[in-house]
Amino acid sequence: MQEHKVQCLSPAGFHDMHYTEWGARDNPRIVICVHGLSRNCRDFDTLAQTLEKDFRVVCPDIVGRGKSDWLSNKAGYVNAQYAADITTLMARLSADSPCEILWVGTSMGGIIGMMLAALPNTPIRCIVLNDVGGIVPKSALARIVAYLGKDPRFGSFKELELCVRTISAPFGPLTDAQWEHLTRHNAKQHPNSKWGFNYDPGIALPFHSVEITDVALWQHYDPIACPTLLLRGADSDLLLKDTALAMTQRGPRARLVEFAGVGHAPMLMSTDQVGVVRDFLVSA
Repeated sequence: MQEHKVQCLSPAGFHDMHYTEWGARDNPRIVICVHGLSRNCRDFDTLAQTLEKDFRVVCPDIVGRGKSDWLSNKAGYVNAQYAADITTLMARLSADSPCEILWVGTSMGGIIGMMLAALPNTPIRCIVLNDVGGIVPKSALARIVAYLGKDPRFGSFKELELCVRTISAPFGPLTDAQWEHLTRHNAKQHPNSKWGFNYDPGIALPFHSVEITDVALWQHYDPIACPTLLLRGADSDLLLKDTALAMTQRGPRARLVEFAGVGHAPMLMSTDQVGVVRDFLVSA
């Protein structure tokens, strides 16, 4: 694994976006993996290790998360900015030679992927949507916003891990090592030795400044023309069963795979989840 940064632009100025890279840099088949709302690029370590023999795998920290810069104007934490940053990243990746982009997006990462895949002349050749789809229910958004942006502090790393295990219980059954990994790369130790999360609490501002309602995303999903794999936690409250079934009948007519005992969202760390994604990408 290598770590890099790319300079991106917002109305307030430039900011750096950090990303990890796996596999041969001259491989023209590039998998871009984009994380969920308050997560980071290291969520994809297990998947990237499996894919790097066949692909060049690039996993960015969306601005305001992980090792990427924080925006000075918190109102800038919107999908349009994220899509623009990813476009800058794709331009860097394809600077030396033409490439094809295969997309894996969890939750917010899936929304960004849909936005880009739906556009004319998109470089995205196939897309994996991980537990996100044509409608995001109000109730799921309310659950997420309830803890987003509060910036809690903990006396020890173990206390932080317990919090992660609690709020992220819908991720499903994970090993102690996997929970430690997810917490370690989502953690920040402050000068007073207190532990907290390494994302900007300001990412919650766009959610707190508007009324929370159901969000329809069909305008981004229906125009997609590339092969599409839809993953769903069988207990997900963000991608409801009816929405997932509708996605198999409209737009790109996604292939649906569900994982029992998992809510929002499958973390792509188990053998069965990783295998489904790898098989789809290789065949695509």
